Amino acid sequence: MSRRLQRLAGLLQQELSELLLRQVKDPRLAGLVSITHVVISPDLRHASVYVSVMGSDEEKASTLKGLTAAAHFLRRELNSRVAVRRIPELSFRRDDSLEQGSRVFDLLKQIADDTDSP
Repeated sequence: MSRRLQRLAGLLQQELSELLLRQVKDPRLAGLVSITHVVISPDLRHASVYVSVMGSDEEKASTLKGLTAAAHFLRRELNSRVAVRRIPELSFRRDDSLEQGSRVFDLLKQIADDTDSP
């Protein structure tokens, strides 16, 4: 990914996080939602926004539906906040890497505790 795309992805991630925190009032976004990273296509037309959601599987599915429904609003808000010619179309994807990392950490801790006990 080029330096320009990296900078734009970081800016979109920051602005989307701010918008989700302060502007979006959808009740489907109940759990803890964080944007882990953004990947922008080379032609700047599409952006995949990876989100991590803490909660049950139903809450995760509901949050993704809420984000998808809010995509047009978010894109319009980004247009007024970010100085680029075209704001990419937003598609939201679930990112379970934080949960997987936490699970691996718990397993490693469990192994360490088992080896320490007599």
